[in-house]
This record gives sequence, C-alpha cells and structure tokens, in this order.
Amino acid sequence: MFLALVALAALPDLVPARWPSAAPETLDLVRMTPVNCLLIEQEHWSSAFNDEAAKSGISTFAVIRPIGDPSAAARKAAILHFTGAVLEGSFEAAQSQTLHEVLGAAKLTVIDLGLRSEMKLDGSSPLVGTYQGVWPGIQVEHDGSTKAAPSGAAWIDTNTGFLRFVRASTTATVWIANQPPAGETFPPSRYLQAIGDAAMVGARWVVSLDAEYSRKLLANDKTAVAGWRRMGEVLAFYEAHKDWRTASPLAQLALVEDADSGALLSGGVLDMIATKHTPVRAIPKQHLDAKALAASQMAVNVDPSSLTAAQKDTLAAFTRAGGTLLTGPPGWKFPALAKGQITLEKDDLKKLDDIWRELNSLTGRKNLGARLFNVSSMLSNLLRISSSGQVLVHLVNYSDYPVENVTVHLLGKYATAMVYRPGSAPAPLSGYDVEEGTGYDIDQVSSVATLLIGPQR
Repeated sequence: MFLALVALAALPDLVPARWPSAAPETLDLVRMTPVNCLLIEQEHWSSAFNDEAAKSGISTFAVIRPIGDPSAAARKAAILHFTGAVLEGSFEAAQSQTLHEVLGAAKLTVIDLGLRSEMKLDGSSPLVGTYQGVWPGIQVEHDGSTKAAPSGAAWIDTNTGFLRFVRASTTATVWIANQPPAGETFPPSRYLQAIGDAAMVGARWVVSLDAEYSRKLLANDKTAVAGWRRMGEVLAFYEAHKDWRTASPLAQLALVEDADSGALLSGGVLDMIATKHTPVRAIPKQHLDAKALAASQMAVNVDPSSLTAAQKDTLAAFTRAGGTLLTGPPGWKFPALAKGQITLEKDDLKKLDDIWRELNSLTGRKNLGARLFNVSSMLSNLLRISSSGQVLVHLVNYSDYPVENVTVHLLGKYATAMVYRPGSAPAPLSGYDVEEGTGYDIDQVSSVATLLIGPQR
C-alpha cells in the first residue's frame, strides 16, 4: 500500500506518452525529453523493458482495454513489474471494480481513461482523464480550403473548451489521451499544437505519434528525431513552469454550463468564444454562486431550465447588481448526449448559433480582460497567478508557419512583462499605454509562447 501511495503522490508530475516498443535501447529517445511515464500496449509488454525504464525513473503503465479478457491482462500486468495500469475505454462498472481490485492488490496505480461522460469530476480521484478528443488543428475542407468559424476566422479544432470546464470542476490532474487519426501522418508541428492545446488550460496531453512517425523515430531517422526533440522542448517549457497550471481564469465573461448543457462537447459556445480570443470563465452549474460571479460583468446561461431556484436567484441578483445575462433560446432544452459523443450535431450547432449571434453583438469590441490582434490561426488563454498577482497570456499557434507581430491589449496598467518561448531565454517586453490599459507586441510565435505580465502598478 505504501508504494501505491507514493505513486499517487507522484501523479501530478507524470509526463505521459504512448510508447510503441519493448526494446530497452529505445529508452534513449525517451531520455531526450521530460517524458517520465510510458503507456504500453499489450503487444509490447516486457518486464525487461520495465526494469530498464525504472532505472531512469521512468514509470511504465500497462494499457488494458475492455476487449478479450481484461482480468487476465490485469493479472499478467501485475507480474511484469509495471508501475501501474491504464484502463482505457468504456468498461462495465462491475468489470472496472474487479480490475481495480486485482491491480490494487498488486500495488499498481490505476488510471482510468474512459469516456468524457465517465470522468470523475466529484473530487474522488486525484487524476481524471479520457481517451476522447478531437485532433487539434485548423480544420481543412476536402477542397483544401479552411473552414470558417462563426467569427469569420479559420475554425480551429480544439479540446480547450471541454478541458476548461473539467479544470473548473475539479482540482485533480487532467489527462487527455486522444490519438492522431488512423492512417494519417503528421509533421512535428501538429504534435506541438496538441501539446499546447492541453497545456494552455492546465491539462496534459498523452503524447501519441502516428504509426509512420513512430516507425521513423524508432529507426533514428534524423528528421523524426529532430522533431521529437522539439516536442521535448515544448513539454519542458510547460514543465518548467508548473505554477502556471494553478493559475485561475481572468475574465469578465462567465459561461454557466454542465454536462447536460454541452460542457463535455467540443465545438460549442465556449470554443466559439475562444476563437474570438474573448477571455471567458467556465462556471460548472453546481459551483454557481455569488462568489463565482464576483469578477464578471457578463454571464451566459446556455440551459436556464436546468437551474435550481437558488441558482436562478443567484443570476437574478447578478443582473440587479448591473451584470448582463444572456440565456439560451426560450423553451429549448439541450438534447441528450449519445454515448461516446464528443462534438455537437449539426442541428444542435445551428440552435446554438442564436446564442452566439447575440453574445457576439453584446461583446462586440469590448475588452473583457484582453484583446488580441493578428491571431487568426491561434488560440489564447488569460489567467492570473493568485499568489503573485501576475497575469499569464498563453498563446498556441495552430498553423504550420510562425505568426508575426502579435498584439495584446490588457485591461489595467502594468509595468513589467516577459515573453517565454520553448528553447529560448525569457525576453523582456516594453508595454505602452492604450485606451483600455496596457499594450504589448510580440514579434513572433512559432508554436507556443506565454506572456507573463505584472503585477499591476
């Protein structure tokens, strides 16, 4: 039991990746990066590999799925010197309990990576995760053109909206373990986008390479290894600033939502807001109170029919105090989610367009925390570190080319700012006064960057 407790204490510091080999010599590639936790499929299970990984402080987790005989797989994992096991997929409750008991008896730490709808957001687990996610990047149509978002910018497939809700619901470590689409091959830039997509909202992506990239990497192809090193730089960038994960959203716009009003889906209102770089705070319905709304000027309630009388009173008091409230269409109830669904159906998206159009007209050109310019291929997240009063602006570039001349207009007057980029020393930025507060110009964002500002003067 002591070993299990030690492993649980280390969960927040695990940097996970799927690893497609049982050859101990491939661990040299892992050691190039901050990755210290490997998820291993059954065809690659090896006690020799696990023992060699342990010598370098690398944890190994056996992947067990609800196919074949999971109980037999759990018993086998228990004797192969794994650090733990990952239950990936949708297990029946009784089967999951049995597997937890078998693995727990063997002192293996167990991580559940199930459906989004099965994530334990009640605080009962120190790590929550899912294998379901969209593949981050700018969505391209079949004719090669980019799909437009409601804002007119290029539509970016992202997991950030869903992850913002999860992070607002629990203090647990959050993993998203989506894999690249089968049969496709991607350049390193797409993996940098996937890392940043999760990291900028305080979660971790379980690094997973496509089959062809994996083959080249294990063969020590120079280009593949160089790209892998670059992924390591981006991982190290976020691991060097772990306090960023504890920062809180800094936004004057709040979105009240829960699992029944689309919070577990990608491509909904929260993602629409993100494409306009409007800072937004997700408020899970169960956390809705006056304190949660204290810093907000505007609030969106997607599904008013789902609120309790007390929660409705909270929003009524918010409007009486001068806040602006936008609600879903009268009489409309968010449709029940199909098992395994992670994106909106087209008909549902059309209904939510009504909310989006009204929200867009209300926010307009207002600065609700920060305004960004020249960022059509990027997403951002505005946060505050409560202990220091400093402000973070996370930036992720979803294009395959650097973005130049990014401008940030931040509410408030600030004296100091630094821009952080992977593989580079922090660089000071000079701010300048703008009508809304303080402006900053960033010369270039290749993949990811973070602006650290303040505190206010």
